[in-house]
Amino acid sequence: MANFSFDIVSEVDLQEVDNAVNQANKELAQRYDFKDSKSSIAYDRKEKKITLIADDDFKLSALTDILATRLVKRGISVKSLKFNEPEKAFEGYLRQVVEICTGIDKEKAKELTGIIKGLGLKVQAQIEAEKIKVSSAKKDDLQVVITHLRGLDFSLPLSFCNYR
Repeated sequence: MANFSFDIVSEVDLQEVDNAVNQANKELAQRYDFKDSKSSIAYDRKEKKITLIADDDFKLSALTDILATRLVKRGISVKSLKFNEPEKAFEGYLRQVVEICTGIDKEKAKELTGIIKGLGLKVQAQIEAEKIKVSSAKKDDLQVVITHLRGLDFSLPLSFCNYR
């Protein structure tokens, strides 16, 4: 009997992040409330970090809103972003680093496998590096797992790939 499987991953399309940051910068240049402001959004693709620089708390909040809106419109979940605490930068400005999280860490992977085992289906869930491989003899059981996980409000954006 054939064994069917799929992978659970948490990935972010870095090109779409780049596009969203470019759109956010265009909007930033056009907005009246940011006129004569030193506010900026910088993206470091290698480090997977976005740096926000703003004049004050109000502008920083507006900047995060612009960025989040652009990312969501590009199909990137805000759950994949980790907003660090704003820190003082040069001349009284505020700097906030936003980390882009990819992959499923060990704790979240254990939590997910526990959820899958709690369904009571005949499926096996294995943690492989930053993904989880779920396999079963029945395709229907795998469909139930995918449907259940999509219905959860999990702290990471989950996607399913390599369905065989």
